[in-house]
Amino acid sequence: MASTERDHRPPGPDWAERIRRLARERDAVVLAHNYQLPEIQDVAHHTGDSLALSRIAARARESTIVFCGVHFMAETAKILAPDKTVLIPDAAAGCSLAESITAGQLREWKSEHPGAVVVSYVNTTAEVKAETDLCCTSSNAVEVVQSVPADREVLFLPDQFLGAHVRRVTGRGNVHVWAGECHVHAGISGFELSAKAADNPEAELFIHPECGCATSALYLAGAGVVQPERVKILSTGGMLETAKATTAGSVLVATEIGLLHQLRRAAPQVDFQAVNERASCRYMKMITPEKLLRSLRESRDEVTVDPVTAERARAAVERMIAIGHPGEGE
Repeated sequence: MASTERDHRPPGPDWAERIRRLARERDAVVLAHNYQLPEIQDVAHHTGDSLALSRIAARARESTIVFCGVHFMAETAKILAPDKTVLIPDAAAGCSLAESITAGQLREWKSEHPGAVVVSYVNTTAEVKAETDLCCTSSNAVEVVQSVPADREVLFLPDQFLGAHVRRVTGRGNVHVWAGECHVHAGISGFELSAKAADNPEAELFIHPECGCATSALYLAGAGVVQPERVKILSTGGMLETAKATTAGSVLVATEIGLLHQLRRAAPQVDFQAVNERASCRYMKMITPEKLLRSLRESRDEVTVDPVTAERARAAVERMIAIGHPGEGE
C-alpha cells in the first residue's frame, strides 16, 4: 500500500503501550531491523540484524511474528518458522540487493560451474535461497566460505562488495562473485570516506563490508592516513558490540544511517557520525507507526512462502544460523 500523510503522522503519547497491548492480545512478537525508523526500533520487542532476528524468529514462542524490515527478512522468518503467522507492516518494502539476482539467473550460473557450492547472502529471495547450498550474513560470510573444501569452486551472491571482502580475507581464487549491490551501501563512496577521515584524524572507522568504500578504508590504512587498528570492517551487529567497548571519542560509520540510533544508545559518550548522511534506505523507512498499528489490528500483509520452496531453502538458512557467533549478524 502506498504511503499517505496519515501513515507518517507522529505517534501519540500512548502509541507504544497500544502496540504492546495489541501484541499481547494477538500473541505476537514485534521484530525490528537496525535500519528501521527510531520509533519502530524503540517499540519492538527485539531489535537487531538479519542473523540475530532470524535466530529469534526460529525460536519464537508467540504464534505471530510481526517483522519490521524488508520483505526477504520476513520470508526468512517464515522459512524458519513455517507454523507461525508472519506479518510485514508494508508488503512493498523490498530490497535492491535481493532483486539483483533471480532464481533463473542463479540456475544458469550454476550450469556454467557444475559442482560449485552456492553461498548466498541472506539478502536474497526465498526462490534464490531454494537454489542455495549455504546462506550467510556479513558477519559469518568468511566462516561459511571457509567451511567449503578448498578445492571446490564457490559461487558467492549477490553482493559484489561483500564477495570481494570474502575473497580478500580467505585468499581463495576459486570464489566467483555475482555483480549485485545494495544501492545504499554502494553509494557510500571512498571520496566521502577520505574527506571525513581527513577532517576527523582521531576517529575510528566502522565500515560495513557491503559498502563501496571498504577498499578505500583499507587503502587509507595502508597509506598511513588512518592508523590500521582504527579501521574495522564490521557487520551491523559487530558495530554495536565494538561500539560498547571502544575508547575512541568519535567514530565514522559507513552503513545505512538507521544504525546510528542503536550505536548512540549503546555508547552515548561517543560521537558517531555518518560517512554519508544521505545513506538512507527508503524501503527500510516504509514501515511507520501507523502501519505497524494497522498490521497488528487487522493482521494485514501476511507473508507466505510456497511450502516446496521453503523446504528447499530451509537447510541453507539453518546452516547460516549454525555458523558464526550468536551475537553477530548482517
